[in-house]
Amino acid sequence: MTIGEIEAFITQFPVYQYAFVKPEELEFNERVRMICKKECPRYGTSWSCPPAVGKVDSCKELCMGYTDMLFFSSVADVADLMDMEESLKTKAEHEKMTGIIERKMKESGLEVYTLSSDSCALCGKCAFPKAQCRHPDQMHPCIESHGIVVTNLAEKLNMDYYMGEHLLLWFSMIFFRQA
Repeated sequence: MTIGEIEAFITQFPVYQYAFVKPEELEFNERVRMICKKECPRYGTSWSCPPAVGKVDSCKELCMGYTDMLFFSSVADVADLMDMEESLKTKAEHEKMTGIIERKMKESGLEVYTLSSDSCALCGKCAFPKAQCRHPDQMHPCIESHGIVVTNLAEKLNMDYYMGEHLLLWFSMIFFRQA
């Protein structure tokens, strides 16, 4: 599957903005991981979050093993951006779209690795740390869990990151290479 074919395929979805990026263009920073640790209640409770995803250096090495990356966003309307419960309810559509795009890329012979906007919510309670992930083929680690600075990437690509109090942007990254 070529970049042009990926581009043609994603037009059927409500992708707001997208770009194809070389993994070398990403900025990885340990400070992002510190924000996870200090501010996110999912830290240490999910296979999609630190420390389960590994150290930032190993996450970076994994991402650098791919030749290209599709970075895209979708938009959700919310009454109050600060209402986490309402905001998280809008994530499902973005995750469904991400999964379909990921599957199509795999079926087309690409090797892929996918990251998404927030920690995985496939299970009511994650099996971490007592048991292995129940859905490793569907689970998408959080972009920030890898230490990736999304705001800088969005700015570099002239993509929106914040659109006001009532519009929420969800992001995904699908790293890919020829099999």
